[in-house]
Amino acid sequence: MAASAAELQAKYQKLAQEYSKLRAQNQVLKKGVVDEQANSASLKEQLKMKDQSLRKLQQEMDSLTFRNQQLAKRVELLQDELALSETRGKKNKKSAEFSSQLSQEQKSVFNEDLQKKIEENERLHILFFEADEQHKRLEAELKTRLEVLETDAAQHQAVVDSLTRKYTDTIEKLQNDKAKLEIKSQTLEREAKDCRLRTEECQQQLKNLQAALGSRLEESLCIISEKVPFNDTRSNQYNALNVPLHNRRHQLKLRDLASQALAFVQELVTALLNFHTYTEQKVQIFPIDSATDIISPLNQKFSQYLHENASYVRPLEEGMLQLFESITEDTVTVLETAVKLKAFSEHLASYLSFLRKILPYQLKSLEEECESYLCTAALRARNMELHRDMRRFTAVFEKLHTYLSLLALPSTKPEGLLRTNYNFVFANIATSLHGFHDTVKDISKHYSQKATLEQDLPTATQKLVTTNDCILSSVVALTNGVGKIASFFSNNMDQFTTSLSYGPKGGTEFINPLSAECMLQYKKKAVAYMKFLKKPCADSVPYEEALANRRVLLSSTETREGLAQQVQQSLEKIAKLEQEKEHWMLEAQLAKIKLEKENQKLKNSFSGYLTETIQERSVLPNVAEQKKEMTEKSPREPIKSTSLIGMLTVTTDNEKAPDVESREELIKNHYMARIAELTSHLQLADSKSVHFHAECRALAKRLSIAEKSKESLTEELKLASQNISRLQDELMTTKRSYEDQLSMMSDHLCSMNETLTKQREEIDTLKMTSKGNSKKTKNR
Repeated sequence: MAASAAELQAKYQKLAQEYSKLRAQNQVLKKGVVDEQANSASLKEQLKMKDQSLRKLQQEMDSLTFRNQQLAKRVELLQDELALSETRGKKNKKSAEFSSQLSQEQKSVFNEDLQKKIEENERLHILFFEADEQHKRLEAELKTRLEVLETDAAQHQAVVDSLTRKYTDTIEKLQNDKAKLEIKSQTLEREAKDCRLRTEECQQQLKNLQAALGSRLEESLCIISEKVPFNDTRSNQYNALNVPLHNRRHQLKLRDLASQALAFVQELVTALLNFHTYTEQKVQIFPIDSATDIISPLNQKFSQYLHENASYVRPLEEGMLQLFESITEDTVTVLETAVKLKAFSEHLASYLSFLRKILPYQLKSLEEECESYLCTAALRARNMELHRDMRRFTAVFEKLHTYLSLLALPSTKPEGLLRTNYNFVFANIATSLHGFHDTVKDISKHYSQKATLEQDLPTATQKLVTTNDCILSSVVALTNGVGKIASFFSNNMDQFTTSLSYGPKGGTEFINPLSAECMLQYKKKAVAYMKFLKKPCADSVPYEEALANRRVLLSSTETREGLAQQVQQSLEKIAKLEQEKEHWMLEAQLAKIKLEKENQKLKNSFSGYLTETIQERSVLPNVAEQKKEMTEKSPREPIKSTSLIGMLTVTTDNEKAPDVESREELIKNHYMARIAELTSHLQLADSKSVHFHAECRALAKRLSIAEKSKESLTEELKLASQNISRLQDELMTTKRSYEDQLSMMSDHLCSMNETLTKQREEIDTLKMTSKGNSKKTKNR
């Protein structure tokens, strides 16, 4: 914890230093930007001054052009006067001579003045052109410089903005990291306090246990010294006669290792089968394709032998499977009892004979390929490297067969291999497997180079390329399989070596197969005796099952009652909803009837109104005659009156006639108010329907969002469940590994205690013998 805090503090200091450096650089950049802005402002001022001077020069140029135009007009006038004077001079010679002299003098003066003005104008034109060119050039330079300065300023500003954002982000990140580290340090301090308290409690418990174990050891030692007249565990020869215990955990561990070895051997067998099969295909198509030409007799024989590879490679898997099936819980698996290891060794010997048989043909095939006209120098070098690798490949299998045959000797000839050499044989097998892995890696490397060179040949076909790819994939699989076997054997070396010392408790002698069989027979007898003692009880339910059934019954009754209540509540709700449904259906029917009545009334009123208007238009000319006829009729005669609501028959006299127009107006106002009320109700219903429609759309959107969130939550739940299952698997694996380590540590501790007691006993015996020898020498 202190180291991590120191590292974090160092990182924080480094970041602070970098921040200070970048801040100083930021200040320098800001200063440079300000200077560039000042320079750009001064250049803008100079540009304005130059523009002003250019405008002045343009004005002077305009004035000069105007002056030149005036002078040209004056010259034209003088020329006209000169022509007039010449015409007049013909009339008067004297006056002509005099005037000619004057005109020549004036002409010379005018010519000189004109020449001066022309020269001055030319000079001004040149000056103006040069000033204009210089102004344009200076303006272009200033514009380019201004653009460069603006781009530099924008870049500097962008750099400054990015640096400020970066620094603010780093500061926020550092502040967050600091807060997290403070929280983490507080939690670690709390955990450290808890760990201290736990260690104190554990130390106290350890002291109590040591005291209790010490007292129990003293009691057991006293009981052994008083009650046990003969302790056969002190003598290794007598202890070897005892029946050992059956270590079921040891057998399960060995079976697990055997299953892993079987899987690795199956991968190795598959890779070897593919390698030999694809090599046979390669021999058939390169350097000569058998489909187009006849291959050499050597390659024919080589491909014939390679075709038989399955009969030599498959038995390796079968032998390993038989060895795996021979390791069960009810057996004692050591080298002296592993009879199936001999069969596996024989299968490996048959495969080794197959490799020895095909090795000369393979080497000659490579040499023949080197002698081919298609073979380049680089390809020849790769072939020679594969030549050496194949020799090493066969030599590695010879080593493995030698050591495996040595390991198979104790099960057939126990005197063929001493137990002191077992560890040496296992170590050599591990080194041979690592050498095998290195050899296969070299084969894979050289063959990949060879395949790339063969693909570049002009006669390379698609069949050759695919075959090379298949061979490379098989060699890679072979490399992976051999690497797994080598690492597996090296990692489980301790388990293989500890499994060799299996015997009675406290003894150094190893169990022989006869005592192992005796122990297994005793185990079977004990199991049969325990089964015999376990008499069948009367037909009754066990207590644990009864408790479980009671819990199920209670939970089922509770759930049944809860479900019954829910059903009752749901039925009540359904009844209420049905009543409300009937009520609202009746309301809807009444409203529908009212609406139909109102519509009928409106139709009648509009039809009456239309008929009245038609009748009024048709009866207008005869109104006066009708009035006269009505006055002439008797006073009790009924009068038919048509109005907005229809036809009304009234008996009136001349004195008291009802106010028909006021009545029609009242009825009309009543129905117009009714129509306005109905239209207002209709608008209210429309607005409510629009509101309900909007609410329904919003609810539909919310429903879709809720469904999407539900899907996302289900996916998250799936991921969480997968993570939980993965964590549970990891927890189980770590727990299993810790249990295995604890069991191995406890076994190692027991073996160390046993060796310590043996050494103490040997020291005591040596002391006793030395004392006896000293007494004998004194007596002599």
